[in-house]
Amino acid sequence: MSVEDDSDRYRAPALDKGLDILELLARIDGGLTQAEIAKALGKSPNEFYRMLDRLVRRGYVQRQDGDRFYLTLKLFGLAHYHAPVRRLVSFATPLMREFSNRAEQACHLAIFDRGSVIVIAQQDSPTYWGISIRVGAQINLFNTGSGHVLLAFRDEKHRKMMINEQQRQQDEDVPMPSDLDRRLQVIKEQGFETMDSLQTTGVRNISAPVLALDGYALAALTCPYIQPVNSNAPSYEQVIQYVREAARDISETVAGTLDNAEI
Repeated sequence: MSVEDDSDRYRAPALDKGLDILELLARIDGGLTQAEIAKALGKSPNEFYRMLDRLVRRGYVQRQDGDRFYLTLKLFGLAHYHAPVRRLVSFATPLMREFSNRAEQACHLAIFDRGSVIVIAQQDSPTYWGISIRVGAQINLFNTGSGHVLLAFRDEKHRKMMINEQQRQQDEDVPMPSDLDRRLQVIKEQGFETMDSLQTTGVRNISAPVLALDGYALAALTCPYIQPVNSNAPSYEQVIQYVREAARDISETVAGTLDNAEI
């Protein structure tokens, strides 16, 4: 029996249908009608009536504007019940706020989870300008500072596992760089990553690891650095140091309270 045949043996069509709806609505800002959901998923509208009704009754989906369905924040709330992540965020938040006030820049905290880099906390700049990334956003291992740091501070076995998981679900527009191993070695030696953002022009990402007691990265703290016009603002070199110090302080705060295997 092939691997595909073996996986099909345990299919749960109703569950798959519900998950398809949730994943579709998660990518849409304005909501969708039942007909639009069916069209996007290549199914008949009648196939989704009962499933949508159950999702609404359970609070995962909300019906508004007569016939449009929107994703609620229930899944977001459930994700935050996950104890290790919740504790990491609670420990990191005041230190991230301290960093942002000191550096006059925004920052965010990301972890690797099942094939994606997930932003679990975000702190705005105290000034009237800045760039931020929303909590819950999924970013790539290969073209982000957070991803590079999470890969660099892992052993070879875990690194290969992370790369394989990323490649199984990523789109082909983000291939693994040919020089990735060399770059990760440099990051490991210098203790941080700096790179121009490959998503936003004019942003330089500065990333440093939040380390467990075994030296593995639990998370990556990243500042999407924007050069300020104000000459009294901290310099780029100073902000690099502040990112490293903040990541170190978070590491020391969580050491002994979060085990590496929990994240």
